[in-house]
Formats: sequence, C-alpha cells, structure tokens
Amino acid sequence: MKALAEQITDLDGVNIYGRVVGVRGLMVEVAGPIHAMSVGARITIETGTSRSIPAEVIGFSGDNAVVMPFAGLEGVRRGCRAVIANAASQVRPSIAWLGRVVNAMGEPIDGKGTLLQGPAPMPYRASPPPAHSRKRVGAPLDLGVRSLNTFLTCCRGQRMGIFAGSGVGKSVLLSMLARNVDADVSVIGLIGERGREVQEFLQEDLGEEGLARAVVVVATSDEPALMRRQAAYLTLSISEFFRDEGKDVMCMMDSVTRFAMAQREIGLSVGEPPTAKGYTPTVFTELPKLLERAGPGTDEGSITGIFTVLVDGDDHNEPVADAVRGILDGHIVMQRGIAERGRYPAINILKSVSRTMPRSCDPAYLPTITRARQIMATYSDMEELIRLGAYRAGSSPEVDEAIRLHEPLEAFLRQRKDEVCGLAQGYQQLQQIVGSLETER
Repeated sequence: MKALAEQITDLDGVNIYGRVVGVRGLMVEVAGPIHAMSVGARITIETGTSRSIPAEVIGFSGDNAVVMPFAGLEGVRRGCRAVIANAASQVRPSIAWLGRVVNAMGEPIDGKGTLLQGPAPMPYRASPPPAHSRKRVGAPLDLGVRSLNTFLTCCRGQRMGIFAGSGVGKSVLLSMLARNVDADVSVIGLIGERGREVQEFLQEDLGEEGLARAVVVVATSDEPALMRRQAAYLTLSISEFFRDEGKDVMCMMDSVTRFAMAQREIGLSVGEPPTAKGYTPTVFTELPKLLERAGPGTDEGSITGIFTVLVDGDDHNEPVADAVRGILDGHIVMQRGIAERGRYPAINILKSVSRTMPRSCDPAYLPTITRARQIMATYSDMEELIRLGAYRAGSSPEVDEAIRLHEPLEAFLRQRKDEVCGLAQGYQQLQQIVGSLETER
C-alpha cells in the first residue's frame, strides 16, 4: 500500500504538453513550455493511434527542446502532442525481481507476469556514495574460477574489468561467475547484446540455478541508443537497491563498450564534436559516473562489479579500454591467441592485475603465487625459441623448470564452464604444482 500511495503522489495533477515541430534523423524537436522541459525530463509523444513513444530531453535548439525516443519513430508527424511528465526518472525494484528478466524500462520481458513494485524509488542516474563515507573493500570473494581466485584474488566491493576482443569467451566467463560466485544476488546487464544470444545465455550459460538469484537486464543491439544507455543505468540502480538491503551484490555488465557507443551516438546526434576515435567528450564524463556507482556502500551491503570491455581490433589501448582501465580496481585480459590453442578461460595472467593484491591473497600462499608468476614469465620470454627448437635443454635451470611446469600450469588455468573451484582448493592445487618443483630440487 505504501508503494501504491507513493506512485499515486507521483501522478501529474496537470498535463503540460508541447507539439512536435520537426524530426531530424533520430532526433525530434518539440515546441512548447521550455521552462517545463529540463534535460533528462521524460516526454511521451502521442502518435494519434494506440501507440505512444516515450522519449527523453537531451538538449535544446533555439526555442525548441531536442528529444530522443526510446523506440522507433514510425507514426510521428508534425503537430503530434508531446506530453511532459513531471515525475522524476526512477524505478522501484523489489526482492520479487529475483529470477526475472526486464528491459531497460524495468518492464518484464520473460512472460512470467507483472513485476511487484518496491516501496522506495531508485533513480536511474544516482550519484555514487560520498568517497569519505564509503567503507573499504571487504574480505576476499570466492568467484568459483580457479585462475581468478588464485592469481587475481578479488575482494567484496572491488571493481574489475574483463578486456577482450569479440569471440574470446567473455560471456562464458561471466556465466561462470554468475553461477559460482559467493554473493547473495547477481545483477546482470546485457547491453547491446545479440538477440540470438540472450536465450542461450539465460538457458545454457546461466541456467535455472543461476537465474534464481539473479536479475537480468536486456537491451539488444537493435534497440535505440537511449534504451541501451538506460539499461546500463538500470543495472546499477537494481544493484544499489539490493546493496541498500544489506546484500553482497555481484553486478556484471556486458559490455561497457556498447554503453560508450550508445552515449557516442546520443552525443553526436546533439551536435557534440567527435574526439578520440569518434567518441564524444560526454562518453568519458559518463563512464566514471556509471562505474563509480559500484563498490562498497556506506552500510553493510556492497556491489562487486565485473564489467566487460570489447576492445576494438584486439587493441587494448583504444580510448574506451584505456579510460575504463584507469577507473577500475583491476583488469582481466583475455587473449585471442590463448583461445585459439583451446585453453579456456583464455586469461593472460601476466597481463592481468588485481589492485587489491597481495593484501587480498592468503599470506600463506603468497610465495607460491609469486613463484608461479615467475615461472610463467620465464616461459613467456623464451616461448618463441622453445617452439622453434632453438633452446638447448640444460642451458638455463630456470628455463628448464619453466618448460617442465608449463603443461601442469596450463592445466591448472584451464577450467570447464560447469566446473567450480573454491578459493582454498585453488591455492592448494597451485601449491602442489609449484611444490613438486621444490621436491625435485
């Protein structure tokens, strides 16, 4: 009843509206009371049929407001009425959203009926908690993935990025995390995803068990840029709701790059100048505003963020990847060459970093992890000579050790998507591999 009462108070007492005076590409110009149309305000364009088009004010041109629609513009004509909504842009998640799939507007798209609305509204574009009042990251978090647990130990409230090109296994790694992570709730945002892959992800990768404690937000690649951007905001809003409930939340987004592309499309439509690789300045303004919302809260709850970055042409220094890397607390680099030789997840341990290491790692196993990294680095330095047969056995004891342990370490890093490995188990397996070297000595 409280939620219903609050929704009734949000209803507009007076309808304020303007008129469509022009359409330019994806943009619609609306003439009317400019004082009532602020940037970010919601507008509903009435086409004269049963179809109404929701839109958002993104700028002004002369005496007119420039709005961008959340849907196609079919049926819009000059003179259509544009009703201005006074209510703020917000959503009302609840515990009943667990196990559901929603679109960028918070509407169910899984055919399971209506969603129960929560009592407290959550803004789509909330500000991150104040830096001085946020708690520090918590205890190590069991991700269920052996290579991440050992070499890139993640803490509760940490934000990590998965950097990879297309087809290297980002989505499968995300599904492993969603099923296996030791968190209360998973919130998964599929931003700009292929429509064909949504059901595959839900049914095969995530499964019923993973979906039961997750909320999935979907905006496919064919939807307007505003919907794709909104889906990213909604993913964080739902995560913040569960965090405020005292839950440990795993927030996963695939991918931040498509959010940046949607923001670029919006910025270019408004007339922003393109800068690095065509990305507009607001892209690099919005990225930290989005990503900083994840992390520890001011109370008990936390949001652990895993954000994938689709690197363009496998260039890990392209503008979005470079900006995101500087914001997050670590990066997981997935390499095409590793995937091509059949080792999944295709994580390059030597190029990946968790910024909470070594503090997040079990101190008893830190020498083991350091030694394993040294062995892998030695093999990487000599790999070409070894493959060409130019290295002569016995020339260097360190290289001989690296060659002997290369296959056991590769087997350790390899993991099936239905396999689960805990934190302690991963440390022990790695110690057995590196310990065998000490025994031989």
